[in-house]
Amino acid sequence: MTVETAVTGASGGPVLPAGQLERFLYEMAFIRRFEEKAGEMYTRGKIRGFLHLYTGQEACAVGAIHALEERDRVIAHYRDHGHAIAKGVDPKRVMAELYGRVDGTSGGRGGSMHIYDTSKGMMGGYAIVTAHLPVAVGLGLASAMKGENFITLCIFGDGSVGEGEFHEALNLAVLWKVPVIFFCENNLYGMGVSFAESLSTEIPKLAAAYNMPAVSIDGMDVLEVHLETKKAVEHCRAGKGPYFIEAMTYRYRGHSMSDPELYRLKDEIEEYRRRDAITSLRLYMEERGLIDQGRWRELEERVERDVEECIAFAEASPQPSIGTLFDHVTKESNGG
Repeated sequence: MTVETAVTGASGGPVLPAGQLERFLYEMAFIRRFEEKAGEMYTRGKIRGFLHLYTGQEACAVGAIHALEERDRVIAHYRDHGHAIAKGVDPKRVMAELYGRVDGTSGGRGGSMHIYDTSKGMMGGYAIVTAHLPVAVGLGLASAMKGENFITLCIFGDGSVGEGEFHEALNLAVLWKVPVIFFCENNLYGMGVSFAESLSTEIPKLAAAYNMPAVSIDGMDVLEVHLETKKAVEHCRAGKGPYFIEAMTYRYRGHSMSDPELYRLKDEIEEYRRRDAITSLRLYMEERGLIDQGRWRELEERVERDVEECIAFAEASPQPSIGTLFDHVTKESNGG
C-alpha cells in the first residue's frame, strides 16, 4: 500500500461554503478560548485533578469531526474537550465536568479525561494511552454486524503507535473491514519525548503495512483536515474497511498543567504559532472577501460571551452528594 501525502486546503484547495467556513472559524476560536479559560480556572484552584489542554490542535477536531454525520461515533484520547465540543456535546456540561459538578457530562465523576455523551456519539475520552483503539474496532464491528453503517472516528496521539494495542487494532480492523478512521494527532511529543526519538519510521508506513490507505496531512490546516477526512468517510461508508490519517499538528501548552516544558525551545513554539490554524483560516477568508475585521470582532465577542456562560453554568452546578459516592460502581438493575 502506497503512503500518500495530501496537498489541499488553505494552500489552494476547494472553497467550502462561506457559512461552513465561518462555523469552522467560530468553533476553533471557541475551543481555543474554552481551553485557555479552563487553564485559568485550574490555576485558580477551581478545576482540580488532571487537565490536558488542546490549544493549537483545534483544526484537527473541527476539520475531522465536521466531515462526519450525526450518527457517526467519536472516541478519543485524554486531550478530549475539543473533540466533544466539535461533536456537539454541550460545552456548558463539558466545563461542569471539568469542575467535577453534578451537571457535567459524567456527573462530575469523569473529569477532564473522560468527556462522554453517547447521545451525541461521543464515546468518551480514555486516560490510558491506546486503550480505546480496540474499543474503536469493536464499535466498527458492531456497526458492520448490525448493518447500522455508522463510522467510528478514533482519535489518538503519536505516543500510541509504540503500544501493542495499536498494532492489534489495525490488524483486526483490516481483517474485519470495519468502518473505522484511525486519526493520529501527531503533535510531535509523547509527553516530553519527541516522536523522532521514539519511532524508527514514519507513522503512516506502519498503517500501510497492514494494507490500509494511509496519508499524512497538515493538521494545522482545517480545510485539508476536513477534505481528507471526507475522503476517509466515503471510503469507510462504501464498505472498503478502515482508513488511516496522520495529522501533523502542535500543542502550544505543555503535556499537562504540571509540565515545565523544558524539552522544547521557544523558537519551535513560535514557529508553529506563525502557522496558527485560526489565523490561517481567517486570512484565507479575508483574501476571498468572506469575512472582514468587523465580523471577526463580532465572532470574538460571541466566543467570549459563550465561554463565560460555560463558566457561570459550571460554578452554579452543585457538587455531587456524598450519598452518591457508590453510585455507578456496579451495574444497576433497570427492573427488567
